[in-house]
Amino acid sequence: MNVIRATREYEAWMAQQIHVVKADVEWKHQQMTASLFCFLRATFYRWIQLWEEVCAAVATAPTVLAVGDLHVENFGTWRDIEGRLAWGINDFDEVFPMPYTIDLVRLTASAHLATEEDHLALRPREASDAVLEGYRAGIAARGQPFILAEEHRWLRRLALSELRDPVHFWERMESLPGFKGNVPVEVHRVFQELFPERKMDYRKRRRVAGLGSLGHPRIVALTKWRGGMLAREAKGLTPSAWVWARGKQDSGKIWYEEILRRAVRVPDPYVRLFGNWLVRRLSPDCSRIEICTLPVKRDEARLLFAMGYETANIHLGSRNAVPAIEKDLRARPASWLHKAAKDMTRVTRRDWLRWRRG
Repeated sequence: MNVIRATREYEAWMAQQIHVVKADVEWKHQQMTASLFCFLRATFYRWIQLWEEVCAAVATAPTVLAVGDLHVENFGTWRDIEGRLAWGINDFDEVFPMPYTIDLVRLTASAHLATEEDHLALRPREASDAVLEGYRAGIAARGQPFILAEEHRWLRRLALSELRDPVHFWERMESLPGFKGNVPVEVHRVFQELFPERKMDYRKRRRVAGLGSLGHPRIVALTKWRGGMLAREAKGLTPSAWVWARGKQDSGKIWYEEILRRAVRVPDPYVRLFGNWLVRRLSPDCSRIEICTLPVKRDEARLLFAMGYETANIHLGSRNAVPAIEKDLRARPASWLHKAAKDMTRVTRRDWLRWRRG
């Protein structure tokens, strides 16, 4: 199966799960054509098809509840229940029990492509080593959440450089197009629960964001409360693309809440799953961080080390698998991650060129 057919069949499957926003799917196709990095982010469904064929030596690793669609722009910030600024992985749409190696290889491959497109200056081998060293350290230490205060001030400085000017952020929220149609009853109920007061009026907006989830409906509720703006977003979810790629008929479970509950991290109190709707708060400091918006002066090896460590924080939620992961890591040659990421980058580039021709 080539990438064009895979995309057509995956999108047909997706349309059976949720109401698809066709205009967003067309925009996704344009973005997939524009750059290889965007193509990688948008095509986790295709990655799964190629994974066992290209990375047979690492695809049989111990299974964990894995992120799946992990990449260098799948990290961001949020506020915990105490108001502390936290950093970590912030998108779990594709979670499913998978080999722990799939997250490391995809994260590292995305770093290689970010280097190719001048978003990172680190050499590919240095990027591979930084991710693996961070992961090993996280597993060995049994994890630690990233609270951006005393112990991670360097990361706080990076994050704060991208915490959008509130004026500009809310101007962008206000400029979103209106949402046509009725808000589903369950979504309206959750909006009301997550606002500071019940029965608050709000304006409905439509938001286009991300790449892998383009086509999924997004509804933003905007309101003003005690002198400032508030926003909540509901996004329709499907089961992981792993379910589609494996032809499973009875694995429609959405694992989003479970991976958050298990992981070594401080939770965002405004992230809730209701049916197949994910509802969360939007604010200038509760969103993902794009690599290209980070300050010019930054320690990229340290940042990728932290990304590897945070990946370990997530995998440590699969506690029974940790001894097997440690044993598997010890048995692998030093270059295994770099080689696997290079191989997956190669076949992803091949798919991208085919997609552009098609």
